[in-house]
Formats: sequence, structure tokens, C-alpha cells
Amino acid sequence: MSQMHVFCDESCHLENDHQSAMVLGALSCGADDVRAVALQIRAIKRRHNLDDNFEIKWAKVAPRKVAFYLEIIDLFFSRDGLSFRGLVVPNKAVLRHDDFAQTHDHWYYKMYYLLLRSVLKASLGNRVFLDIKDTKGAARVIQLESFLRSHLHDDRAEHLLGMQLVHSKEVALVQVADLLIGSLAYVHRDLKGNGGKLAVVERIRSHSGLTLKWSTAPGRRKFDVFVWEANKGDA
Repeated sequence: MSQMHVFCDESCHLENDHQSAMVLGALSCGADDVRAVALQIRAIKRRHNLDDNFEIKWAKVAPRKVAFYLEIIDLFFSRDGLSFRGLVVPNKAVLRHDDFAQTHDHWYYKMYYLLLRSVLKASLGNRVFLDIKDTKGAARVIQLESFLRSHLHDDRAEHLLGMQLVHSKEVALVQVADLLIGSLAYVHRDLKGNGGKLAVVERIRSHSGLTLKWSTAPGRRKFDVFVWEANKGDA
């Protein structure tokens, strides 16, 4: 199988953040297609009179730029080589880390494992790129890579070649991941105040045939959603 590049981002990862929902997401693209997709994104920016360095970002979605963001969504769904998996934690308030002798970071690694396990197992030679969030990022990546290798039984580094921190403003596909993640978070936080964001959510629903509120069937490839619900055994 050809090598895959996996671009990851998240809606939030703050231990004291009390927002009800957290979303992690992974956008996969064949390594040979990354440049071609980036060039298509640049062409879309120019059609909308945006600078080549304009950063695609969920926080920036507004009615006056909605046509641009809708075209980015259309691009994602039109290219067979692009796929997305999102993991939604609907309610962080139910977490009881002390009951399970784990830190918030350890739970966070478990969530990333649930996000990436099917993505990484699907092909050999994956490289994962994560957006830099804070000064703890480098240490977290080392721990996360070790955690993933252990749980995937990937001692020979066949499925996961490596993980790398990147600045999202420099990597177009991390930015697209942010857009898709933001859409899921908007739905699961029951927000409705931004017409541009609602339009993006509706375009994703139209392309995917999903409500975005529930987990998709196992094996779904193009737009896969896993809604994680804590229970007595894994909260």
C-alpha cells in the first residue's frame, strides 16, 4: 500500500476547559497527493481573492467568506484520496480520572489511539503531523507515539513511521482538518449563532448524508465519526 500522511488537530485540549464537547480529528491523504491538494487549495484561495498565506481556520468562518469555505468542503469530498475520521467526546464533565488511576494526558492518549487505530492499521508507512498547541507539545508527541506503537503492536514501525509537530498556518491539510473538526464541535456543542458556520455544517451533511450527531457504521471511509461515550469501565 502507498504511504499515507495523516494530519491531526483538535477542538481543544485544556485540562481546565469546561466546554462540554471535545473533538479530535485526522485527515488522511496519500503521500503522493499532498502537494496536488495543496495546489488546489491555493487555486481556490486565488479565485476568492485571498492571499496564498491565508489560513483556513474554523474560527474565521463567517458569512462574508462562506463561499470560500464551502468550496474547500467541496474539494475534500471530490477527491477520492482524502478521508477524515473524527472522534467526539460529547461531555468532558463525566470524566473521572482519579477513579481509573489515570491523568488527563493519559486519557488524552487513549482518545488519540481510538482516533488513529483504524487509520494507521489500514496502510503501511504512515506519517502523522500534529498542530502545535503549547510548549508541552514535544513531550506529548513522544509519549503519544510510544503509546500508539505499544497499542498497535507496531514494534517494527511498519504502520507508524513517525509523528511530527507542525505549525498549522504552514500546512494546508492541517487547516482543512481544523475546518472539519470545528464543524463537528459546532454540532455537538449545539451552537447556532453563525450563519457561515451553519452553512458549512449543512454542506458537510449534504455531501456525507450524515447528521454528524452519531457514530458512523464501522468501515466507513470518507467521513467517519466516532462518538465516544464514557461508561463505568472506561470513563
